[in-house]
Amino acid sequence: MKTGCDPFRLPHAPPDPAGRRRAHPLAVLLTATSLALPLLAVASDAPEPKPARSARDGAEPKPAKESREARATASAKEAQEAAQLQSLGAKIAESLSRSRDARSSPTNGLVIRVKAPEPPAASAAPRPRPPATTAAAAPGGHATARGDGAGPHLAAAREAGSQGHGQAVHWSYSGNGGPENWWRLKPEFARCAEGARQSPINIRGGIQVDLEPIRFEYRASAFSVIDNGHTVQVTTSPGNTLSVMGRRYELVQFHFHRPAEERVDGRVFDMVAHLVHKDPDGRLAVVAVLLDRGQPNPTIQAVWNSLPLERNEPLAGTAPLELEQLLPVNRGYYTYMGSLTTPPCSEGVLWLVMKEPVTVSTEQIAIFSRLYPMNARPLQPIGDRLVKESK
Repeated sequence: MKTGCDPFRLPHAPPDPAGRRRAHPLAVLLTATSLALPLLAVASDAPEPKPARSARDGAEPKPAKESREARATASAKEAQEAAQLQSLGAKIAESLSRSRDARSSPTNGLVIRVKAPEPPAASAAPRPRPPATTAAAAPGGHATARGDGAGPHLAAAREAGSQGHGQAVHWSYSGNGGPENWWRLKPEFARCAEGARQSPINIRGGIQVDLEPIRFEYRASAFSVIDNGHTVQVTTSPGNTLSVMGRRYELVQFHFHRPAEERVDGRVFDMVAHLVHKDPDGRLAVVAVLLDRGQPNPTIQAVWNSLPLERNEPLAGTAPLELEQLLPVNRGYYTYMGSLTTPPCSEGVLWLVMKEPVTVSTEQIAIFSRLYPMNARPLQPIGDRLVKESK
C-alpha cells in the first residue's frame, strides 16, 4: 500500500452527512479550465462568483455536533457554489467553442459583407460625331470624297488609287472588325454608322427617264494586280476615262466583291466589279458591273492569271488588259448618290450601276471564292434618295 502525498492528486471532499462522496468543487473548476487555457482571458471577463455569506461566515467552527439546521444551511451553500461553478464552466465552454470557430474561419471570426456596386443603367454607346468632310484614303479600293460631294480632293483620290485598302486599322467583314463595328474602329469611320446616304442599296422603284448615255473611252492597258487583304484590286495605266452628266472621270482602279453588294429588286448576283473613277476636282464616280454565272469572261481570266502569290505584293500582267470586255453590251444603267462601301464610308459618290450583268464562269467564281468567300457590306437604307433608271 502506497504512502505519502501525491502533489497532483486532489484530496477527496469530505462525505456528506448521508455518507455520499461528492466531487470536490475545485476539481470541477480545474477540469473545465484546463480545457480552455488559451482563453483564460475570455473567462476572466466573467465576474467572479461571490459566495453567499451565511450567518456562520467569519465565525470559528465549533466542534459541537452539527444540528439539522446547520446541515441544511451547508447543503444550500454547496448547491449555490455548484450552480456558480456550473455557470462558469458553461461560459468557458462557450468561449472555447468560439475560439475554435475563429481559428477555423479565414477572417478570424469576422464576417465582412461587401456590397456589390449598382450596375449602370443600360444605354446605347455614344457614337463619335461624323466629320464634316472626309479626305482620308479610302480602304476597300474606293477613293474618298467630301460628304457634300463638292470641292477639290485630288490628293485623297490619288492616295486611294495608290493604296486601296488602308491597313492602319484592322477592319473586316465579320467579327469584331465587321461592318456593324466599323464606326468604332477609328473616329474617321463614324460616317459608316451615321451617314444618311450610304451604299450599297437595293435598287427598287427607280424613275425611268431619258438618261444621257455613259461614254466609255477604255483601251488596252498595262495593269498590275494586288491582293490587299480585303479584295483583288487591279490598277491600270492612265488614259481610261468615262464621261457622264457633263463631267469626265479617269479610271483609278477596279476591284471585286462576292456576292454583289448591290441588289436589283431584291435579286442577288454572284459577284460585282467596282470601277472607281475620279474627275479633276476629286469627285468620284463608281461603275458597278454585276457578274452573273455563265460563260467565262476573258478580262477577268487575265486578272486571275496574274494573281500574286503573296498579299500586298503587286504583280504586273504579262499582256495588255482589254477593259471593254468587262462592260456589258447594253449600256443602260441606274444612278443615285451614295457612299464608299468600305471605311471610311465617305459620301458624295456618284453610282452608275449597269442594268445588264456580265457573265463569269463557275470556275472563275470559285477562284475568287477561295480568297474571299464573302466580302460584301450589308445593304443600307435608301431613305429619301432619288434613283433614276435609263429607259
